[in-house]
This record gives sequence, structure tokens and C-alpha cells, in this order.
Amino acid sequence: MSTGKLWGIGLGPGDPELVTVKAARLIAAADVVAFHSARHGRSISRGIAEPYLRDGQIEEHLVYPVTVETTDHPGGYQGAIDEFYEQAAARLAEHLAAGRNVALLAAGDPLFYSSYMHMHRRLADRFETEIVPGITSVSAASAALGTPLVEGEQVLTVLPGTMPVDELTERLRHTDAAAIMKLGRTFPGVRQALSDSGRLADAYYVERASSTRERVLAAADVDETEVPYFAITLVPGPTPTTPIPARPDPTSARSATADLVAAPGPTQDTPPSTGDTTLRPSAESTGATGEVVVVGLGPGDAAWTTPQVAEALAEATDLVGYTTYINRVPERVGQRRHASDNKVESERAAMALDLAKRGAKVAVVSSGDPGVFAMAAAVLEVSAEPQFKDVPVRVLPGLTAANAVASRVGAPLGHDYAMISLSDRLKPWDVVAQRLSAVAAADMAIAIYNPASSQRRWQVGAMRDVLLAHRPPETPVVLGRDVGGPTESVRVITLGALDPDEVDMRTLLIIGASTTTAFDTPAGTRVYTARRYGTGE
Repeated sequence: MSTGKLWGIGLGPGDPELVTVKAARLIAAADVVAFHSARHGRSISRGIAEPYLRDGQIEEHLVYPVTVETTDHPGGYQGAIDEFYEQAAARLAEHLAAGRNVALLAAGDPLFYSSYMHMHRRLADRFETEIVPGITSVSAASAALGTPLVEGEQVLTVLPGTMPVDELTERLRHTDAAAIMKLGRTFPGVRQALSDSGRLADAYYVERASSTRERVLAAADVDETEVPYFAITLVPGPTPTTPIPARPDPTSARSATADLVAAPGPTQDTPPSTGDTTLRPSAESTGATGEVVVVGLGPGDAAWTTPQVAEALAEATDLVGYTTYINRVPERVGQRRHASDNKVESERAAMALDLAKRGAKVAVVSSGDPGVFAMAAAVLEVSAEPQFKDVPVRVLPGLTAANAVASRVGAPLGHDYAMISLSDRLKPWDVVAQRLSAVAAADMAIAIYNPASSQRRWQVGAMRDVLLAHRPPETPVVLGRDVGGPTESVRVITLGALDPDEVDMRTLLIIGASTTTAFDTPAGTRVYTARRYGTGE
């Protein structure tokens, strides 16, 4: 059997529309798509590539064991990172040896301050490789400035912000133009070097270039406590003596996207807005901060959306959410809609908070109840970051899918019950299995969320086997699919007869307890879980 091919895919700086045609084609063609993230699990690279992924692909999530924090690894930080790269390369090598083509995603360009090169060094001597270049953050930041970075015979120097301040200062003194990467915690030292070299007045700061959260500021005006890693400082070269049009003030020229909350241009992730596109002043320009309201629409029927949620949706200037849920909200003139994939919760939360910080009234849209396997936890987690400490966040409840499904058959959740998600995307399957076993042993009914998807098919069978160790095969099971929606179906079966092939992502399962009873009526099967155990409560 022939081996697979490793593609190092440059994704560009952040906007999915800046992914090259070749990169998009190869991402879709790959058998395996691999990407990195820190331990929080949010992968910027995967978020950029999301529009080009397809069902059935294997995803390899390579999670760094350490980024800027300390480690107890015997080899220290470098030892932990080297061990991680070896293990990651071994995981990719397994796929390549089995004949699978692997697309390893890299923000920007694969060979420009990228993690890809560490895999390339470890795999290129054994497997066929191809590198697909991408637009660098330097190019995107320069475009954001709208001013030449270098011209004629000028020299551009690219510098890492991690350099010692003295060395950085010296290099800035002896170059025409500079791009300083890897900011984040290094920014105070970078700004000191700019000042000591006499370049601060000509330096600009660009944050998240090309994304909907792009910001452009004079480097001297930046709050150093709020600088993310994905930011860059540019020092354009001196203006040539040959007359050219006057160089505009980049911070002024970019105000429509950086200092005002405006509808983003149409991209793969964000459909074009309809109606009024009036720019609304940001927090920086008015001194006012907006708010984020996390709402639950209920499971499917518009009648299940509460008046409180409907009022919040009507008052919002911006809607943020998973595309399917955003599409359930009627369009309103002047209201901007920021739709995205269902696997980028943290990025979506950060976008909502950033919009609110700039003065927008943002409604983050969830199905069901936002506090049950939905966006409330993601928004609150990100809101704990220092840069969002002053942004108000409210959570408005909604009807849960579990309660909606239960209502269709009676009261299967009439006594103690648990809610468990079968998805192992954010937690290991061992944890899921342990919780299933513990709840089953405690004789509680269980509402099962996220039981399966096009890429997760084995968990339902594994769940059934875990539960059968504690429950008899005759235990009632309710299968509710698209409840409240146009293709609603609800059936009552037994645990022993549960067929994983009949379950998908739109299905919610309710597993009965020992006190759960199912009985037939002319109107269909009814199910209830008794509120007392023989002797009563």
C-alpha cells in the first residue's frame, strides 16, 4: 500500500476568503485534517478552514501541553514542547503510513513562524510533502494600514517580539521598516524598544488583521494589558522623496472597521447583512459599553420562544450564533447577523464580547436553553478575561430540548435525572463513560444530548453497553428527533433494542430509571418516572 501525502496548508491571516483556491481544494480533498490549539481547545486555524471542511474527514486536534505557563516536565518548557512535537508527528505518521493524505493547517504561511515546520522536519524524510503558501500577517497588517510598508531600495526587517529589549532597539535603529511579531505579553518591551530607538511615533499596532475583530491603533496608544498574541507592530519605511499621494492616517482610515461596529463584508462565515447598514459608534468613540445577552430560542417551535427572549432579539443591534440558529430569527432592518459554524464557540463568544465592548447590544443565540450545553458557559468563560471585565453579560433562559421531548410522551423526567452530552470533542470519552456509569448506578433517568454526528457514530453503542451493566434491557428509552421542528418524530423503545444507526445529532434520548414505566394508550405510548420508591418520600 502506498503512503499518504502531507500537505502543509497556509490559511492566511484570518479571513476565510483569503484562503487560496489551492488551499481550499486540498483541505476538502484531505482524508485527515490536523490543527493545533492551546489547552483551551480553541483552534484559530480550524475556524479559518471551517468553510472548506467536509463530512467524513478525520480530524486530528494537536493540543499544546504548555504555551506561556510553567510546567513540571523534567525537561522544562523545551522538554515538554519537544515531547509534544514527537507525539504529534507520530500521530500524523500513522495516518500517512496507512495511505491517508493529511492536511496540516497553519495560520498565515506554513514556514513563517509556524508550528508546521516542526512536523515537516520530523516527517519530510519519510513521506511525500507539499507546502501550500499562505498570505502572512505582515501582508494583511500592511493592507489594514493602507500605506506602503517598503518601497524602492528600502529594507524590511521582521523581528520577534520575544527578543531582548536592547537587541530589538538596536535592530530598529538600523532598518528602514520593521514588522514585529509575537506580541501579547511582550508588548511592553516592544514599545520600550520602539521608544528607545526613536521609532515609536511612526509605529502602528494591528490586531487580528483581516478578521471581523481587526483593530488598528498608533502603537503609542495601545493598552498593553489587552494585547493578544495575534497582533503585530509595523513601522513603515520613510516616505520617498519622489512625490506620491499623501500618506493617510491609518488609524483614521480604518475607523469604519476598527473604531466603529459595522457589518462585516460578506464572507464564507458571515452572510451579507440586509437592510440598514448604519455604522454605530463603538465604546471607544462614545465612552459607552454595550452588553451581551445570551438567549435560548427553545428547541424548534417559534411558539416556545419566550416573550423575554423575543424582546431581547428585537432590541439587539447584532446577532451572533451558529448559522442554523441565526436562521431561525426573523431578519430585522438595521440588525447585523454574524453566523458561524457550531464548533467555534469560544471564538464566537469573544466576537460577541468585543462587539459589545465597542458599544453594540449583542444577542448570542442558542437553541433550547443557553445554559444547557450551549453558549452561556462559553460567553461567561471568555468574559472572565481582563479585556472584557467591564462588558455586562445577561443570560435569558429557554425551554430545554430535554423538557420538550419529555412533554411529548408524558413525564419521563418526573423524578431525579441527569443531563449528559455524549460528545467527546471537549472532554475525553473516559469521562463521559464514567459519568454514564455513575448516573446509571444511582438509578436516575438520563437525558442524552449530542448523541451522534456524521463523524461520531460509535458513542451511542458504547453508551448502551455502559448502561446495560446497570439497567435491564427492558428499560424505556425515548427517541425524540427535531422536536418542535417540521420533521419531528418521537418513539418509545427499550434500551436493549436501541439501534445506533437510528440516532443522529438532532436526536435527544431519554433513558429511563427503574421507576420509569411505559404504557400504551389510544393516543400513543405514555411514559412516566414515578416520584416515589415504594415507601414514598
